[in-house]
Amino acid sequence: MRDTSELQAEAASTFAGAPEFLPRRFLRNGHLQTLVGNFLPRQYVLPEPETHIIQVDTGDGDAAYGDSLTAEWGAANRLTQARTDARSSGASYVLCHCHWQANASLRPTVLLVHGLEGSTRSQYMLGNSARAWAAGCNVIRMNMRNCGGTEDLSPTLYHSGLSDDIATVMRTLAAEKGLRAFALIGYSMGGNLVLKLAGELGADGPEYLKAVVGVSPAMDLAASADALHNVSNRVYEWKFLIGLRRRFRRKAALFPAIYSTEGLERISTLREFDDQITARYSGFRGADDYYDRASSSHGAPHIGVPTLILHALDDPFIRMLPSTRSALLANPRVRLIETSHGGHCAFLAPAVDYDGYWAEKLLLDFLLPVTKP
Repeated sequence: MRDTSELQAEAASTFAGAPEFLPRRFLRNGHLQTLVGNFLPRQYVLPEPETHIIQVDTGDGDAAYGDSLTAEWGAANRLTQARTDARSSGASYVLCHCHWQANASLRPTVLLVHGLEGSTRSQYMLGNSARAWAAGCNVIRMNMRNCGGTEDLSPTLYHSGLSDDIATVMRTLAAEKGLRAFALIGYSMGGNLVLKLAGELGADGPEYLKAVVGVSPAMDLAASADALHNVSNRVYEWKFLIGLRRRFRRKAALFPAIYSTEGLERISTLREFDDQITARYSGFRGADDYYDRASSSHGAPHIGVPTLILHALDDPFIRMLPSTRSALLANPRVRLIETSHGGHCAFLAPAVDYDGYWAEKLLLDFLLPVTKP
């Protein structure tokens, strides 16, 4: 079996001449790429998923996290037990939809993490899942805490600092299924999370973590949150705020002893929401403290596995600071590809010889050679 350095060399060689991104006709504008890329109808071929409900760390030193409510339990019983635990003991769970190949332990496993207000049903989650499944990979689609209709599975909120949730899902399913080769794929907020975890693990991560991909990752949270408030981006900010406020109201109704909706309707920016809600209820001193501590840019020099990062320079609201770019370019294990066009999480190319989802094709070409059990 080849060692890690050999696989890293192969990845670097393979992507020394990565194909240039050329936008689809009439989609050279970053806003158009973003909107069309997120709403263009698609067809997916995936088997029915197996549901895993995995306990994650509540932050209070609970040593029991990492349990998975699976095995003989029926799906309804697992959900009922998790909801009861969340209310009675403060346990937190995440819901994963898993697609297992035959001889799953002998196959590479792709774990996908969505962006802000996304879920396992987001287009890019399903698109990447179908492509990875067709290539012979196991696929895990992970909902962050509270996402995908799971507000009642955790008394906590979700935020960009919860990278350990991903580590717990990997560790739990690796033990249950005997999985030996993981690749992490994160989009936007999910991209920040997988890159944050990679930086935290450095060269001392588990042997089964082989590669990481971030697509349009929000590595510099403060700069991106402020860009979201630009006049040209207000439609995106409003969309996020509508979803976040709606979710928080559901959360407060489920856990009234913890959360209050007082003043919620006066919040008009994402930074205000993060300052008054996310930071307040998640142990941060304020939005600035949250953005600083949760940004994956700090760990960029320490990433120790083959990593691909895709960022479009016309992304409407994701900003990458010069210091972050320099740190990524200086890390030999990281391949940063910045394109002139592509928007946010879109990268729609002409549908010639393939479906035109350039990022999905490129990242799988990157992952397969280095993610071997």
